[in-house]
Amino acid sequence: MTVTDAELTTLASSHDIISLGAAADEVRRQRHGTRTTFVRVAVVDAAPGAPVDFAPAAGELRISGVPATRSAASQRVREVVAAAGQTPVSGFSLADLEQIATTEQVPLRAVLEELAHAGLELISEAPFDRLRDPRLAIEEVNIAGLALARLTIQTLPSADIAALYREVAALQHNVGVIHAFAPLPRAVNPAVPTTGYDDVKRVALARLFVSNIASIQVDWSLYGPKLAQVALTVGADDLDAVSPLDDTGEGRRRAPLEEVRRNIRAASLEPVERNGRFDPRPA
Repeated sequence: MTVTDAELTTLASSHDIISLGAAADEVRRQRHGTRTTFVRVAVVDAAPGAPVDFAPAAGELRISGVPATRSAASQRVREVVAAAGQTPVSGFSLADLEQIATTEQVPLRAVLEELAHAGLELISEAPFDRLRDPRLAIEEVNIAGLALARLTIQTLPSADIAALYREVAALQHNVGVIHAFAPLPRAVNPAVPTTGYDDVKRVALARLFVSNIASIQVDWSLYGPKLAQVALTVGADDLDAVSPLDDTGEGRRRAPLEEVRRNIRAASLEPVERNGRFDPRPA
């Protein structure tokens, strides 16, 4: 299905969520069929010396938080990589690393190359609306030999989501290395109170507008299984940040792995577990 620019503009202003969702689902199925990926993520703190305990079932070990310095960031990466074994290690917000580079008066590439040398594989997220120059910053990630786990939105703008998504599509046209886009905000903008309807519409529009990024992603831990399941029927095809813990004390059916698979199947889709590199994991 090819959607013209005029049709996109009409869909963006429409309140017909059924037609919008159906159009986005058709685009998603043409690209991915019923295949729906998810990744179980173990999160560790960015502070050097903090515990690196994680469930062996994790498909990604993610360093979360803002490092105090680039030296501290590299030290923490070495600690986590030493404990990770074969599990891919991701870490940090690209915007935070950009700020560290500015504070320490070094090029961003130097910070990224140090992290790559320490063993980091992926930058956890690139918040499009926080980066000073998204194209340059993401190109530096690629040049440094790192991958980008996902492009994110920190806080939604107060208006014109279509314009934002056009900018994201233009960014991907220029850099060509973004695999996943998570269109739902990481933080709530008080000027734009979010609703389930708004979130579903944003996911659907992201799939239609940002056709050059392979995956539209929803954060399972941040937005929960109910919204995630609906999002999968309106264009999303990947679920991030599923818990790697299988023993919850609430029985096998309530374990995170079974719950995410059940929710995906309930949307008439096929669950495929992946790792942080987007490689499928053995069933």
